[in-house]
Amino acid sequence: MSLLVQKYGGTSVGTVERIEAVADKVAGFRAQGHDMVIVVSAMSGETNRLIGLAQQIQEYPDPRELDVLVSTGEQVTIALLCMALKKRGWDARSYTGGQVKILTDSAHTKARIQEIDEANMRADLAAGRVVVVAGFQGVDELNNITTLGRGGSDTTGVALAAALTADECQIYTDVDGVYTTDPRVVERAQRLDRITFEEMLEMASLGSKVLQIRAVEFAGKYNVPLRVLSSFKEGPGTLITLDEEEDTMEKPLVSGIAFNRDEAKITLAGVPNTPGVAASILAPIGAANIEVDVIVQNVGADNTTDLTFTVNKGDMKAAVAVLEGVAQEIGAREVRADSEVAKVSIVGVGMRSHAGVASQMFTALAQENINIQMITTSEIKISVIIEERYLELAVRCLHTAFGLDAEPEESRVRG
Repeated sequence: MSLLVQKYGGTSVGTVERIEAVADKVAGFRAQGHDMVIVVSAMSGETNRLIGLAQQIQEYPDPRELDVLVSTGEQVTIALLCMALKKRGWDARSYTGGQVKILTDSAHTKARIQEIDEANMRADLAAGRVVVVAGFQGVDELNNITTLGRGGSDTTGVALAAALTADECQIYTDVDGVYTTDPRVVERAQRLDRITFEEMLEMASLGSKVLQIRAVEFAGKYNVPLRVLSSFKEGPGTLITLDEEEDTMEKPLVSGIAFNRDEAKITLAGVPNTPGVAASILAPIGAANIEVDVIVQNVGADNTTDLTFTVNKGDMKAAVAVLEGVAQEIGAREVRADSEVAKVSIVGVGMRSHAGVASQMFTALAQENINIQMITTSEIKISVIIEERYLELAVRCLHTAFGLDAEPEESRVRG
């Protein structure tokens, strides 16, 4: 039979009863003859609880010690799941990220996987065991515990599937697939039967919470068939695969609407309009490990520029602190920040061969009196920054404008 890597998120293992249900599901696959590697998250709410404890001690917890703390959540889950499998007569063995070993860089709380030693896992699989691995974590070259950032268990699952050349990586979560947009915002959102890595990568990078972006990157790079399924009800889920030319010809214009509330807009005003000034502004931001998203530069009549960009809302204060120092060095006039913005994006490989998509998007927003503050595009997506208070209205009107609404009797909500 096949080798399957399955990942179960926090809600899927949120209680002892849910862990027992996961054990039943895994045992069912094992009984069919499949080799099984299981990746689990911490029980739902546990990581937030641990972070809350840390913040009672330090307002900004030390990153190394925070990784040591939050990695314990998954350690609980792997042990309990192995116990549940053993109770059902299936031999199972648990591994932390360090025990595997999943080698990462040393960027605490945001580490990236560099190498995986799959020898112990292969030996266990050959012996008929179910391998249960803690998601979200690894170790660096000095054996410091590291974590991969929010949603990192998805990345662990896909990376293990790539290292083991698994037949499929299945991500079990609280939704039954990838939807045209969040069904909690648009009731008539539709589940997609399949989507390309390219489209899923854009949607993940633009705010879709179904999969972590690095998980999609791994899957696309190593061509790991990736399927999103529900832990709570049966169904085919959504298959994420390489794009095929014949599929592209039949692709709809837009496959989905993504959005992100965690955006903040920062403007450095009155910047001298000289070569290299943008690099002198953005280099210190990068050195502070702050990711920049949308960037717009406007040149004024007085030969100064305003450089505006967006960052994650949680990085806004740190970014402003960096820029205040930069502003003094280069003679900029002021730093302004706005945390009440959001990003809305349309995504679809069909956009490559169709003109007028941007016009259709902007017209739909204008009809709802939604002002666009910033725009960025690629071959298969258009993103705009708008006021956060208009976010859900924008998503709904774009979903309708591009023909993504399901018929009323087919409308779905999250399972």
